Amino acid sequence: MKAGKWLFVVLSVAGLIGVRALEDHIFYDPLIDYFHKVGLQLEFPPLKRGKLILHHFLRFLLNLVFSALTIHFIFKNRRWTVQAIILMVIFFLISFPVYLYCLYTEFEVGYVFSFYIRRFVIQPLILLLIIPMFYYRKQTERTN
Repeated sequence: MKAGKWLFVVLSVAGLIGVRALEDHIFYDPLIDYFHKVGLQLEFPPLKRGKLILHHFLRFLLNLVFSALTIHFIFKNRRWTVQAIILMVIFFLISFPVYLYCLYTEFEVGYVFSFYIRRFVIQPLILLLIIPMFYYRKQTERTN
């Protein structure tokens, strides 16, 4: 059964990679080119803000599903999967309004700050914290 478990982990991680690899094709995000051309002093691009917000939200949902599947198949603990989902949603609810403010001010708060806030909104970076946290939790539960 361990091979099946790891197959599902690989597939869910492949889903996360697929979301990232296909971002140019499935999501509206004119800021991709803006951030790729650092140092060229590009003007802030015109945005369809409603569409951009919707697509960021959809991207978050896709990342949430694949991240939850990854957590579920690694740890096989439904309660931990729900806790991971709650943590990811809380993280999104904190970082998304900050990102929206950065958009509203056209990154006047700082280019680098805005870049990384955007990263936290559109990438499942919190997963890189949750997996080691739950692994540590699992190890401490075994020793107790």
